[in-house]
Amino acid sequence: MDTVLDSFSVRVALGVVTVTLLVLFCTSFRRTRSPYAGWWSLALLEFMAGNAAFLLNGTPHQQWANPAGNVLVVAGAFSVWAGARSLRDLKTAPWQLAAAPALTAVASVLENPASNVWSGGFVYLAMMTTGIALAARDLWLIKASHSQVHKALSLAAGLLAVYYLGRWAVYAVEGPDSETFRAYFGPGPSGLVSLVLLVTVSFSMTALTSDQLIKGLKERADRDHLTGLLNRGTFLELATTELNRLHSTGSGAAVVLADLDHFKAVNDEYGHGAGDEALKAFAGACAESVRSTDLIGRYGGEEFILFLPGATQDRAESIAVEISRRIAGMRTPEGVRFPTISYGVTSSISSGADLNFMIEVADAALYSAKAQGRNRIVGADRLEAATIADEARS
Repeated sequence: MDTVLDSFSVRVALGVVTVTLLVLFCTSFRRTRSPYAGWWSLALLEFMAGNAAFLLNGTPHQQWANPAGNVLVVAGAFSVWAGARSLRDLKTAPWQLAAAPALTAVASVLENPASNVWSGGFVYLAMMTTGIALAARDLWLIKASHSQVHKALSLAAGLLAVYYLGRWAVYAVEGPDSETFRAYFGPGPSGLVSLVLLVTVSFSMTALTSDQLIKGLKERADRDHLTGLLNRGTFLELATTELNRLHSTGSGAAVVLADLDHFKAVNDEYGHGAGDEALKAFAGACAESVRSTDLIGRYGGEEFILFLPGATQDRAESIAVEISRRIAGMRTPEGVRFPTISYGVTSSISSGADLNFMIEVADAALYSAKAQGRNRIVGADRLEAATIADEARS
């Protein structure tokens, strides 16, 4: 019996609330498939199982139940961290999830769990502090969206991390049997704090899951489903906005139009699956050859477009060379040859042209590359000015 709160009753209440929330959010995950909802559901399951194991303290099962409870609750804290990372589109490696529970298991087993209800307590509290603090950090670093609930949730997680840091410090200095620890940091008080925060976090999670779903839907709408590149409309919108910004600062950009040579022949000879692989290979080569600030879009069919802020025409042509080099070095499906690529390149560094005119000029250069036999790069500076104007208007 705790000196302030009945720890058994608090843990039972915590278990009932956790089960209720678990059922609700497992249902939500099945409906939405939100990664964050999935991680939070897993965390709730681990918290529930861990606290259920703690209820066996003082029974003959304590020897295995106490270490199991420590491990499961720590695993829950790191699942919350993984969920926070998923909101930033970051993946968590299995070893990152397993390291803290493994350390907790070793420490718990080595400290006589059959007779010591705080076996491994020093490591357990340290790992809980670490997991919750990491979750608070990643929640704070989420890029702002229409909802700012992640900031409040980060502060809540931060306060819980501070509470666990206090538990760890008092445990280390005074031990778990001290009056201070039992009054403020024992199972009863900590269970009550966890109960309040579980309800708070679960309420906030609805908004976070909604944010994640909206973001995912927008990304799917903005991107080509096969290559993952920007679709034509989104590309033109973003590139126009960026070009206007660049021109306002006296800078410019380069545009590259690329077309896969004889693409129809690839589909006819090897099948549409091989054609899809060629398109995805080209998209991958583009992504590996440009900067994170550059834009790549699927312009239509087997035609692609690149917008390179601040790039000269020479720089744009060198990027086209690099893309073709990467394509040539890729392993292809057995018996299949990826097509070569023709490019048309132009730059607005000195002309201040708008995006539509740049695309028309790059298209004229691309037409010239095809007329010269394909598998080559033609820059607008190699075309006669009159030819460019005529072809751009045709």
